[in-house]
Amino acid sequence: MPFSGGTGALRRLDFMERLSDPYIIRYPQIVAVADENGRQVELIEFFDCIGGAMWVKHHYAKSPLVRSIRTVGPTNRYLLSTGNVDLALQGSFFPAGIAAVAVDDDEIAVTYRGLGGGGVGASICRATAKGVIREKSDPAGGGRLAGSTIWLPRRERVIIGIDDTDTPEEGATWTLAHNIARAVEDDRSRYLSHTIVQLYPVPYRTKNCVAIACEFATTDPSGLVRRFHEYLEEYTLSDDTGMAVWRGFDPAPLEAFGRRVKQGEVTHDDLAALDDERLSIVMDGRGMIGAVAAIPFATRYEEALALWTGSG
Repeated sequence: MPFSGGTGALRRLDFMERLSDPYIIRYPQIVAVADENGRQVELIEFFDCIGGAMWVKHHYAKSPLVRSIRTVGPTNRYLLSTGNVDLALQGSFFPAGIAAVAVDDDEIAVTYRGLGGGGVGASICRATAKGVIREKSDPAGGGRLAGSTIWLPRRERVIIGIDDTDTPEEGATWTLAHNIARAVEDDRSRYLSHTIVQLYPVPYRTKNCVAIACEFATTDPSGLVRRFHEYLEEYTLSDDTGMAVWRGFDPAPLEAFGRRVKQGEVTHDDLAALDDERLSIVMDGRGMIGAVAAIPFATRYEEALALWTGSG
């Protein structure tokens, strides 16, 4: 056992594991999706430190380019406008924020600025995150102003809805959906969320009458959908499985249909009346109605889980 100092006294450091970067907390992953026109971006930051994430959520909301921030599981999600602004940073009151957002055909660039500890978070903590293609960051720490610009792949949002994969004897759609989503995830397609959506309890349900929405950010939408479909066909236990795909920034055009399916029984004719090129039916079993209905409720957990029995 090592001893230190002239007296041979044990020091605490002799027993402690060394911290490689005591003043850096790296973001595990950062991804971003842009709308079709490149005017809006959703920035999704996976965090490791909940305290830091809540501090960011509180202060970054004051940035002019930030339209909203919400926490979904281990992520903060920022709805951003593109542009470039000067941040009137002030310690304690507005110590950090997002100063610029730019979108081109292949990449999304985000610029952060911060003071003191906020500058550490705005620079090296984000610059070293998984998902960053390249970065330019300032030295940070102490009371300095610091920041970074990070470049991320421009990704597209894909939401896959599935329903009716089980039987009265075996299976569970929510577990199958999650396990397939994990299996198809790669550097091109990042798995963002899983939402269980309560539907109207129709007589022919297995038991609980729920559908699932799995959300991805991807640069390879066709490959993602193909792989998900292959897994679903391999592992479903039902002949009535439905799989639907939304490719687009905002699934709001499906919300009215989703609400109808949560409030009562609808028909295939009701589904056929939907006319949007961003929606496709990949598996057309009876479950396709629930699969489509689940999509607009992705990450809207309170609404998704509510049981609506026709009264709203």
